[in-house]
Parts: sequence; structure tokens; C-alpha cells
Amino acid sequence: MEGLQLISTGGALPSRVVTNEDLSKLVDTSDEWITTRTGIRQRRFCGEGQTTATLAIEAAKQALERSGLQAEQIGCCVCATLSGAYATPSTACLVQHELGLAEDIPVLDVNAACSGFIYGAAVARGLLAARPQDSRRFALVIGCEQLSRLMDMTDRNTCVLFGDGAGAAIFALAEDSDFAVDLGARGDMAIETPPNGPIHMDGRAVFRFAVDALPRTLHAVLEATHHTLDEVDWVVCHQANSRIIDNCVKKMQADPEKFYKNMDRHGNTSAASIPVALNELAEDGRLQPGMRIACIGFGGGLTWGGMLLTVKGSVV
Repeated sequence: MEGLQLISTGGALPSRVVTNEDLSKLVDTSDEWITTRTGIRQRRFCGEGQTTATLAIEAAKQALERSGLQAEQIGCCVCATLSGAYATPSTACLVQHELGLAEDIPVLDVNAACSGFIYGAAVARGLLAARPQDSRRFALVIGCEQLSRLMDMTDRNTCVLFGDGAGAAIFALAEDSDFAVDLGARGDMAIETPPNGPIHMDGRAVFRFAVDALPRTLHAVLEATHHTLDEVDWVVCHQANSRIIDNCVKKMQADPEKFYKNMDRHGNTSAASIPVALNELAEDGRLQPGMRIACIGFGGGLTWGGMLLTVKGSVV
């Protein structure tokens, strides 16, 4: 079966750091209240001149440079985002223009909220597989968000959760039995974001959904590839809340060291959270050739998605 292999990563984080103490000056909250309930200590907000697109372009350029590929070798570009500045041109089209990607390839945005990067990778796999066998076999997939522009900064239940950022990955389409993807959706207004915000969320309903979706989706991709969790090197989940991941680890009696966490530094960056985490692992030297990675997303829609794949070569 043709599957995706991870070739390289890139990332971009805004310049402005917003701590829990900063938010406690705006709403009735505290560092202790936020940290104990979410694991979040700070997040990044876009500064002047920074947008979903500028972050996406920066992350994509880094991933392309690290891949050793030329722009004309990319066979498709998919951006996962719910916060692009325009309905059209898409954020992906803006990336295509800035990176000089070929004009005869599919370029598009997808919106599956916090599962968006997994959905984007699945779309990219299908687009690459539809091309001639001797054609471009590499995909650029980006998760990018500027959620700060969609938030009600007087709503303490949501403004403490979200941040901005972007992560990118270059994938290769290859014969690989160690690849599986699992996607699903359940139409539900538990997380609601109008076109110009603000974000509304039923926290309890989302928590109940997430602690069910995460282990179920992880089991699905493990079963599809005939692997056990012991044979996976990293589990990279959507970074919504540390308690969600801890609940899954406990339920599965898993090794917590395999479950990467960075929400303490970035908060919930929706579609960007998984690729930002992958990029951090790569930059820290903790992604090595041949490693198996399970990526699990869950969130607005409600949607969920899981992917198991291998690392090919050095990713930085």
C-alpha cells in the first residue's frame, strides 16, 4: 500500500508571548487556575505584520529547505486552517506564490479544526496517488492558525486556551505498510466559531468527546498496521489540554514518556498543534530515521483523525 513517510518539518511561532499572569489582568483567572485545569502556562499571539499566512509561509520555507527538495518537486500543497484571512485566495495559494511552487499542482485549504493536519495529510496522500507514477511524489502539508483574532478576550473560558502558530511537513508517497489513517466526524456545535469569531466552546462536552476519541483513534491506526503501542516511538496528540492526554495514558496503561506535550508553552493552536510538536521533536533530535509516529487529532466539527507513519531520513 502506498503511504506517507515524513521527510522534513518546519515551524513558525509569533513573537508575542502571553502568559497566564498577563491574562489574569484581563479576566477573572489566575496562573494556578489555568495551569491545574489545562497544563497551559503561556501561548503566542501574532504581533504586527504577522498573520496565518505569514506563519504558514515561514514554516513551509523551513520544511522545504530542510527536505533538500526543489520547489518544482512538490506535487501538492494543503493548508489546514480555520483562521485564514481570506476565503479566497486560500492560505495554500499564498504559500504557493511565495515559495514558487509549480502552477500545475493542486493547492487548497482544508478546515477540520484541530484534526486539520491529519485531514490535510490524508487529502495530500490522495492527491499524490492520483498523479502519474513518474510525477512529483512529495506533498507540503501545513497546519497554521491565528486564533487570537477570533477570541473574545473577556471570556475566561476560552481566551486562556488558544494561541497562534504554524507547523509544516514534507511527506513522500512511497510503498509503506507502516502507514494508516483514520478519519471521522460527528456534527456537533460543542465548539462554534463564526467567520469573524468569537470562539465558543462547551468545555465539558468537548472533554468527554476527546477522552473517548483519542484512544479509540489511536487503537484504529495501530490495528490497521498490526502494531502495538510498544512498537511506536512517539504519540503526538493535538495539544488541547494535558488532562485529556493524561486520561488517555492512564486508560491505555501506556508509557507517558511516549506522549509528547508542549501545550504549556503554546496553548491550543488547533490545526497547528501537531506539526508544531513534530517540528520541536525534530529540532531536538528526537525524531530519527525509521521511527514510527502516531499523530492523533480531535476537536471542532466535531472531528477526529489519526495517522501512523515512519520517519524517512533526517528531518532537520
